[in-house]
Amino acid sequence: MQTLKIDLVSDVVCPWCAIGDARLQQALALLDDDLAVEVEWHPFLLNPDVPAEGRDILEHLSAKYGRSEADMKASQHEITSAAHELGLNFEKALERRSWNTFATHRVLAYAKEQGCDGAFNRALFEAYFGRAENPTDAELLATIGESLGLDGAHIREIVAGEAYAEQVEREVGYWQSLGVTSVPSFVVAHKYLLAGAQPPATLADALRQIAAEQVEQA
Repeated sequence: MQTLKIDLVSDVVCPWCAIGDARLQQALALLDDDLAVEVEWHPFLLNPDVPAEGRDILEHLSAKYGRSEADMKASQHEITSAAHELGLNFEKALERRSWNTFATHRVLAYAKEQGCDGAFNRALFEAYFGRAENPTDAELLATIGESLGLDGAHIREIVAGEAYAEQVEREVGYWQSLGVTSVPSFVVAHKYLLAGAQPPATLADALRQIAAEQVEQA
């Protein structure tokens, strides 16, 4: 069986990352049984300059994109509709705040070591967009971790300290050096960049084409 590697560069406060992951899962279901896909998550800092207390989401987006808060609210409704079509919980998306997720990604690095970072990311999407919870909060991270069989006390220690800081900085810098400037970004077979939350059928077609090219090159 042929296996394709997908490096998924993502941030838990990015709505299109939640949508992109869900669409990827649908795309994988469309692939033939003789093509397997291995997905590895990687960190991206969507809001590296946001202070520790966070920032009102519409205020933040308005300043970031130079558009009115009314315009940004309308665009958020469009995103929410796209999420709901996929069965994602975005009920509190407009009540969330912007956060700097550096500490979150340090915890996700630990979760990756334990083989559950994909599930951890999806639980954070649910907490953030569905319940407007703070994805950098040590107690939330510990609770999610414990639900996945991780050590909650260790997660609290990670948040309070500097564990995995160099690793996350190195990974963020690595993907930026390869030209990843927005998320979600899907890097397939270490070579092909599929940017954005593309429709499942489009993603599936792209993966089939890449798989065929890999066979020809082999």
